[in-house]
Amino acid sequence: MTNTNKTMKLGFIYIITNKYQTVVYTGVTSNLPQRILEHTEKRYPTSFSARYNVNILVYYEQFQWIGDAIAREK
Repeated sequence: MTNTNKTMKLGFIYIITNKYQTVVYTGVTSNLPQRILEHTEKRYPTSFSARYNVNILVYYEQFQWIGDAIAREK
């Protein structure tokens, strides 16, 4: 997929797990370090990742366009 819109952001897909590696979460973001910090700090206390202590990054891919990251996640 190519995109000629120069204002689009980088995109990342990522997979995180808990310390026992019994739960995984897949997400998409335009700012991977910030998003991992949000998971680690449990910024959204009722979220899936907060409830299951999922905050260890195990995999990520970077894309030139966020839309490509969204398509890859799906």
